[in-house]
Formats: sequence, structure tokens, C-alpha cells
Amino acid sequence: MPSSSQDDGASIATPRPVSNALLASHEYRRFCRKYRTEIAASSSSLLSTVTAYPLDSVKTRMQTYSNRFNGVVDCVQQTYRTEGTKGFWRGVLSPLASITLVRTVSFSVYQRAKYTYDAWMTRVSGHSPLAIANTRGARPNLNTMACFFTAGATAGAVITFIACPFELTKMSAQISVLAQSKEAGAKPNPIVQSYAELGTFRTAQMVVKHRGLGGLYAGVHYHLLRDTIGTGIYFMTYESSKQLLANARGNSPTSPMAVVVAGGLCGLVSWACIYPIDTAKSIYQRNCFTQHKDRTQKQKIQFFNPRMYKGLGVSMSRSCVVNAIFFSAFELIKKRINRLEYDEELLRAHGK
Repeated sequence: MPSSSQDDGASIATPRPVSNALLASHEYRRFCRKYRTEIAASSSSLLSTVTAYPLDSVKTRMQTYSNRFNGVVDCVQQTYRTEGTKGFWRGVLSPLASITLVRTVSFSVYQRAKYTYDAWMTRVSGHSPLAIANTRGARPNLNTMACFFTAGATAGAVITFIACPFELTKMSAQISVLAQSKEAGAKPNPIVQSYAELGTFRTAQMVVKHRGLGGLYAGVHYHLLRDTIGTGIYFMTYESSKQLLANARGNSPTSPMAVVVAGGLCGLVSWACIYPIDTAKSIYQRNCFTQHKDRTQKQKIQFFNPRMYKGLGVSMSRSCVVNAIFFSAFELIKKRINRLEYDEELLRAHGK
């Protein structure tokens, strides 16, 4: 008669032996599928930021020292003459880190907020905005646009508190040479000189020295207003125009042409709407690098003052390029990740 221990051993199913490399491969694929939004956003952000950074540098210079340049071409020529090619890339390391982080967090928050607002609006109205948006042939309506705008605005409000210190230090790097040249012929400004040719970390240290820890959030009220409104418009325009363009051509909403055009368009529309707010923020933050803490005055947001739109053309060009590249790469990477297959049963059997 067989022993009870033999019976017990026969009744316990043991997982089939597999190599550690195979298990690691399935774990990696599961991880990628779970965090596909974050992986796609961070990878795409690196590519788009590096590509369009010189345009961002020109935009900032024209906003903060509008009286120094006669236009985009003049700004480019003067920058090249005084600083060389490196002038266009001055301060690029800070946004490479910050924009990648900000975009990754932004898209992660947006995705979660979108489904949260969709569930709430479905309960209230009986219609799911996301179901409508993903229905072939359906057009954007107030429900879908409201869902995308509020989710985007939520993401914008969250990322403000991550992005503000990084944008502040990036601006210092972009305008440091201009700020010093402005002082030529006048008594040297010790505050301006203290920020000259500093890296991101040293600039942050100097801001804290002059203004305390709160100085890293100088202009945060402008930043919050800009990113809440701007990010809401950004995602609403992208999702709605992608839906319209795909329906017009009878394609999927993630077809390459719809993604490229919608990506470029969302950047153009959002910047056109919030540019005076961004200019007020830039001028206020510039003054933080040139004036004593107690003398820095708040800037008025003047939507009908032409001066507030200096650099809008280059900013819209930059935004169009950045977002067309970003969303094309983003959707492509997400599609590739969604094709990855893994064996959940195998992973569970081996305690993974």
C-alpha cells in the first residue's frame, strides 16, 4: 500500500521547470504593459525636447528681452554672434530631466483622471464620454470635450508643483548672458552677476540664498494658471481633433496622420490661448534674477497688449514640432508595447 507521503507528493502540482531568462522576459513584458503610458511618455519626451530646444530658447529670450530684438531672425543672429551654437542649447540638461518627469506624471495623472471623470459623467448623464470618443463615426460633443478638458486641467494643476523650480532654473541659464549684457555701461548688478554661467543645481542654490526655499516657486501663481488652463485645452484639442480627423478619413483614431496633425494642432491652440500668461510668468521670473526680493513686482496679464505676444510665432512653431514628434512617438511606442505578450499563468506558478 502506498504511503500517505507519496499520495501527498503526487497530489501537489509542481510548475514546469523554465529558465530564469524566460521568466525575466515575461516579467519585463508584463511590466511594460502595465506602465505603457509612462514608458511611452518618457521616451517620447526625451526625443521631442532635444529636437526643439533651440526654439524654446529663442522664445524665452524674445519674451524676457523683447526690446532687444527686431524679430525671430534677429534674435537667432544675435544669439549666435554673442554665444555661438551652444547658446541655443544652454540649460538643456534641466528640461531634459524635468520635462521628461513632468510629461510622464502629466500623462499618468491624465489617464487616471480621464477614467475617473468618465465614470462620474456616465453615472450623471447615462452616457460615457470615452465610449462616444472611441465609437467609429461619432463626433466630439460637450460631454467628451468636458471630460478631456477637466482631466487635462487636473494633470496641469498637479505638474505645476513639480515643474516650477525646473522652469525657473532653465530660464536663468537661457537668459544669463543677456542679463549681463543688459548691464553693460551701467553699474554692475551683483544679483545678475551671481547667476552668471551656473548649472542647474548651483542656480537653485543661489535662488535659495537670495530668496529662501520659497524662491524656487517664484511665479507659481502664473504657472498654475497657465498649466491648468493650457493643459486642459491641450488634451481636449488633441483628443477631439484626433477623433474628427480619423472619422473624416474612415481610419482608427490612432492612425499616423490623425496623430501627427492632432499633435501639432493641440500645441498651436493651447499656446495661442495661454501665451500672455506665459509671458507674464517669464517677465516676473526674469525680474527675480535681476531684482531684490522685496522689489519684484507682480506682472499684469494683458491679453490685448501686443508686447505680451512677442515670440508667439516661434513658440507656436516649436510647440507644433514638439507635439507632432511627441504624439507620433507616443502612440507608436504604446502600440508596440500593446503587442507584447506574456504568460500570466506561468508567472503566477513561479510566484512572480
